[in-house]
Amino acid sequence: MEFGGGRMWRTLNTSISNSQALSDSSSISRSWAASTDLIRFGFRTLRELLHPPWDAEEISRQLYEIGWRSTPLILVAGVVVGIVIAELVWTSLVNFGAVDSVIPAELSRTMFRQMGPLMTGLLVSGRVGAAIGAELAVLRITGQIDALESLAIDSFRHLVITRVVACIIALPILTTLMSFAEIAGGFLWEAAHSEMSLRLYVGRVFDKVGWGDYILPTLMTGVLGFVVGTVASYFGYTVEESAVGVRRASMRSVVLSCLFVIALNLIILNQIMSFWFPGRAQ
Repeated sequence: MEFGGGRMWRTLNTSISNSQALSDSSSISRSWAASTDLIRFGFRTLRELLHPPWDAEEISRQLYEIGWRSTPLILVAGVVVGIVIAELVWTSLVNFGAVDSVIPAELSRTMFRQMGPLMTGLLVSGRVGAAIGAELAVLRITGQIDALESLAIDSFRHLVITRVVACIIALPILTTLMSFAEIAGGFLWEAAHSEMSLRLYVGRVFDKVGWGDYILPTLMTGVLGFVVGTVASYFGYTVEESAVGVRRASMRSVVLSCLFVIALNLIILNQIMSFWFPGRAQ
């Protein structure tokens, strides 16, 4: 009986190990398939973007949803971030003296080069990425995308390309608003702790930065817009499940978009700024 029991336990352990190995291999294969599908989806989106005309009416509607309706969030978040960064700069440099004159310059460099593009990308990923993923997933599972195809309407260009174009246009504009809102937040903090005038503050803000520090990072956020729009559209457009798929599409859109935004901000923006402005790199 003991021998039989030991053999039974070995058989059971072997079967569990085999099932775990199969589960791990299936998870890896699914992840690999999803990654390759996302890459193909991105290349298809890029190829379609290079072949206008686009649906201008739908793009304008998406610009309203993605850009205009995100403006209050961007402005409020920018002011709060500006106040927080000003407080951090003051806390770090207060022992060195003349910190009030340093805060505007440090704020402008930090906001225009890094915090503005990064915070805008993350906020848009959270708000717009979830909305696009859920909206397209609902259209897919309710059969409305198939209905568009039956009417000889290219659903990919009508639903995906318009949203990606809107994201590419909206991100630089929202980044500009975010950066200047952060500068305004810094001035609010400065006005509450010193007697610096607005004219002097603005002069010191732009004393240490040039047009390249502002224009280049802002234009590069168009790449972030392409990534956010493409990733969110992919999870929504290719969903194959029911109501659970809508939740998963929304969640995965936000998570993956945020990860890509952080990675691209570190890789693209920082490296380009270091390459073009080596003497002024942070």
